[in-house]
Amino acid sequence: MTSKQPAPFELPTHLTLGKAVGYETTYNPSLLQSVPRALNRDSLSISNDNLPFHGDDIWTGYELSWLLPSGKPQVAIFNCYVPVTSPNIIESKSFKLYLNSFNQSKFNSVEEVSAILCEDLSTCAGTQVKVDVFTPSEFSALKFALWEGTVIDDIDIEVNTYQPDSTLLQVSKENATETLISHLLKSNCLITQQPDWASILIRYSGSKIQHDSLLAYLISFRQHNEFHEQCVERIYCDLMEFCKPKHLTVFARYTRRGGLDINPFRSNFENTYNNHRLARQ
Repeated sequence: MTSKQPAPFELPTHLTLGKAVGYETTYNPSLLQSVPRALNRDSLSISNDNLPFHGDDIWTGYELSWLLPSGKPQVAIFNCYVPVTSPNIIESKSFKLYLNSFNQSKFNSVEEVSAILCEDLSTCAGTQVKVDVFTPSEFSALKFALWEGTVIDDIDIEVNTYQPDSTLLQVSKENATETLISHLLKSNCLITQQPDWASILIRYSGSKIQHDSLLAYLISFRQHNEFHEQCVERIYCDLMEFCKPKHLTVFARYTRRGGLDINPFRSNFENTYNNHRLARQ
């Protein structure tokens, strides 16, 4: 097998990503910026017409705040589900700037805020998204989770590759159905090169993936520059191509930055899991 190295791509020139910007405190939906999914999917030879998976990009926002007509502040937490079939991903820094624009804006109710979020984010993604807003009285409904499966992080391996290298993946002749977990996934933001930290769950059935090879492969993303959503799709496609499982789920939960975390879910056999936070989130 030959290494399948990610192909570089250029971002659309109209985006202000990576440039210095001021923070606006009054509602401004134009702050949202989209990135076409095709920029990455073309290099993986997939498109909306032949996606090998279904799922969502699950966002959790912890710093949503606005003013009532009386001027009294309100706070909330929200979940946003962007389908993988959307033509665009929502760029995370623009998402943060957009949320900040609510801070000194007046709205009549949480229902109004929820409706505005849903409309603006759907427009940015290019398809209908789902938004759930939780006020403080509903925070008890937001759960923590402990993934069940085999954690592979304690395997003693030697590592010298820190760019994605799919040739590291190896399978054995026996078959397996298992859930493998690693907390060692790290990549870098495509724009700022800031570190993106994640835990990742891989559930599959098919030829048994050698655990040490999978761990080495996941660690190989450590110096790779790519968006969260793109990294997960690359991992999914590499596993399908080089390990050929019958069933496959790849679910990464990234730690938050600027009050947002991103949790891409991709599967060919099961529905998106509940948005339960892990300890690092």
